[in-house]
Amino acid sequence: MARTIAIARAKRKHDKGTYADGQPFDVVHYFQAKLLLKAERFASIEPFREFGDIAERTARRVDVGAIADADTSRPPRVREVIFIDTPDFRLYTHGYILRRRIAYVDGFPEGDPEIVFKFRDADMQNAARLDVRPRIDGKYRIKFKEQVLPLDDRVGGNRVLYSHNCEFGVSQVHERDRTRMSTLVRVFPPLARLKSAGTERVQLVNEAIVEELQLALPRLDFTRGVVAKSNVALWRTRGTHAPLAGEYSFQIKFDRKGDVPEKAIKLAKRFFGELQRDVEDWMARGTTKTRLVYGLDGSPIGKRK
Repeated sequence: MARTIAIARAKRKHDKGTYADGQPFDVVHYFQAKLLLKAERFASIEPFREFGDIAERTARRVDVGAIADADTSRPPRVREVIFIDTPDFRLYTHGYILRRRIAYVDGFPEGDPEIVFKFRDADMQNAARLDVRPRIDGKYRIKFKEQVLPLDDRVGGNRVLYSHNCEFGVSQVHERDRTRMSTLVRVFPPLARLKSAGTERVQLVNEAIVEELQLALPRLDFTRGVVAKSNVALWRTRGTHAPLAGEYSFQIKFDRKGDVPEKAIKLAKRFFGELQRDVEDWMARGTTKTRLVYGLDGSPIGKRK
């Protein structure tokens, strides 16, 4: 009972918060579950589909519907991902992630390269109060996600992390020198407290260019119209094709979390726990995709097996 009251008070406090310009705090619009997988399991397209079959069997066993998706039969989507940070990884150590993504179609880049700036925290209020809106004249999108991740010490449980993101095309930024830390501070004011020398620059993290292969899987129906997109992906280094990590994820989008029946969220968490038990030998534990790129798991990028 006391915990229920505390959660209700925290929610009221969150709803009343505003940014410096009076804009109300962003609210969570996504529920996302992510499961890190061993990269070496994905040496061809067959394991992508094998994992999808396992996930579908798990879903049906716990009464989660599986809805066919036309993209499932298509080749994996390909994206190039790079991470940007200071030489001492100051952004990452303070909870920020800055990366650029480029989609490829038939071997060629398509569309505007996308910048993703995110702040992550285990506390929803802390994540919400960080104003991630970029100071640009162009268009951008805000995505505030409640992410459910597996525990490091046992299979079947979960922990929650809040990810507050903004995304926009590179063409929406008209700054001439985009590698100066002073430029980043103008575009992302929260980074001002991390700035040091006026001439400091950011750079490609570990000189790593990641190639992401992502295969769409059937959508998951958690009852009453609560449907999640799902996919399985592989991250590997471009050029050497050294495997970094695989990942399975599903995501529910909504206007307000209160619109999603609690039964559906409980079912989504149950499915996530059961899936971990069914794919335990696929799971990679004790790290994240970002930590792998940063080399913070103890092995240098490009030399993992």
